[in-house]
Amino acid sequence: MPLPNIFEKEVTNDLIQRIEKLTPESQPLWGKMSVSQMMAHCNVAYELNFEDIHPKPNAFKKFFIKLLAKNIVVGEKPYKKNSPTAPQFLVANNKNFAEEKQRLVSYLQKTQNLGEEYFHDRDSHAFGKLTKTEWSNLYYKHLDHHLQQFGV
Repeated sequence: MPLPNIFEKEVTNDLIQRIEKLTPESQPLWGKMSVSQMMAHCNVAYELNFEDIHPKPNAFKKFFIKLLAKNIVVGEKPYKKNSPTAPQFLVANNKNFAEEKQRLVSYLQKTQNLGEEYFHDRDSHAFGKLTKTEWSNLYYKHLDHHLQQFGV
């Protein structure tokens, strides 16, 4: 079954409403991240595509990332609880709840405002060109997984 399209305003608004239900005291139903770390972790997915702050993998690494992880990340199958986290997505230190929440909402709004045509056949950080559906799945599935992790 297709995942919701993150480029549709209603889908983005629903995700933002779920984010707004989070509080600094929100606790995970599984995993070790705090709510602030989780939002910082989710922000990395957007940083990889909107900010030039993460080193790109070399051709060898990119080949294996595409081979081993692409279908897991951009496919429709939900992530399993407690799945391993890619090293650049690990957030070990504490983060400011309000700042990470605002960043996440801003990235969601930016993604929705840019629209699916902006993303269609756009190069990703590690997977090469992705279709608009693959971009939507990448963003929606990851965020939905972590919002469920925190019960919203």
